Amino acid sequence: MKSKAMVLKEFMKPLEMVEIEIPTLKEGEVLIKIEAAGVCGSDVHMWKGEDPRTPLPIILGHEGVGRVQEIKGEKQTIYGEELKAGDLIIWNRGVTCDKCFACKILKDPSLCKNRKVYGINQSSAVFPYLNGCYSEYVILNGNTDIFKVEESIDPALLVSASCSGATVAHAFDMVSGILGDTVVIQGPGPLGVYAVAFAKNIGASEIVVIGGSKERLDLCKHLGATLILDRHETSITERNEIVMEKTRGMGADLVIEAVGTRGVAEEGLKLLRTGGTYLSTGYAQPAGKESIDFYRDIVSKNITIKGVWVSDTKHTKMAMDIVMKNKKDFAKLISHRFSLEEANKAIEAMNSKEALKAVLMPDEALESKK
Repeated sequence: MKSKAMVLKEFMKPLEMVEIEIPTLKEGEVLIKIEAAGVCGSDVHMWKGEDPRTPLPIILGHEGVGRVQEIKGEKQTIYGEELKAGDLIIWNRGVTCDKCFACKILKDPSLCKNRKVYGINQSSAVFPYLNGCYSEYVILNGNTDIFKVEESIDPALLVSASCSGATVAHAFDMVSGILGDTVVIQGPGPLGVYAVAFAKNIGASEIVVIGGSKERLDLCKHLGATLILDRHETSITERNEIVMEKTRGMGADLVIEAVGTRGVAEEGLKLLRTGGTYLSTGYAQPAGKESIDFYRDIVSKNITIKGVWVSDTKHTKMAMDIVMKNKKDFAKLISHRFSLEEANKAIEAMNSKEALKAVLMPDEALESKK
């Protein structure tokens, strides 16, 4: 039995369709037929060769929802449910070692130096070869944390919960209990959309989103943003004045960077109140240095800066829950659907920002959506 897969063999070159022999599973491994694979902004950076973690050749795709085809031995979900063929599932995209300093001492698996991630740092040249979601099938490691998914859900809705959703969930998990009356979100992409949903969920009275795409900003407003600042229509100085006016000259309690581009932090830090918190979620790859006045913008304001690196299984669960509570809203996040063979079109749509969120789906699933 073989699986079709779109493989990245050279950076900045089109992905190539190949057929890969599905190997005999090892104990604990699970063969999954992909129902939906998210095309993430990180995939675009990997395609360009900007992510130092990317080995070649590779099957991209770290966001997936799929159906169990075969299990070697026994496998349970995170809730202890026996997994069986036919189950619709989603999984934590990272598999950690449970042996290193981060896993055992820090108790923070997201920082595991041995963390393996489907579609990011596992080559298709390495067993079991089907290591990414731009494929008909993916093989999950026996240590992968798995959740069953409701049969009634559109699989495309949930794919981003395992990446941008889980990352933002990690950010909010870091600051649970911190006052968040006024939250400013820099960037209206998938990370920003989730940030709006989580900010609303914690009861923020003011949710301000800064961005440059009208369609994306409109979605954020629909999800609960109370103020939209179009960066094409406002200057950095004007945005600062507006936020200060909104907060009686104090500044925001919480600012979330959800862009990952140079210069964003310089603006965001200035929007914080004294004692505020800055969460950086968008830097999935190197993007250059920031010019920060530590005395004025950090030390004298006694602010907290937290880098948010990936996520853990808890955060995947938190993101799934926020999607399930807002299914109609998150359906609007999916702007484009493509077949597996159209993966290069999907990459281009994300690269050009034509797509807010693109998803690869089997042909029969696409037909059902027409």
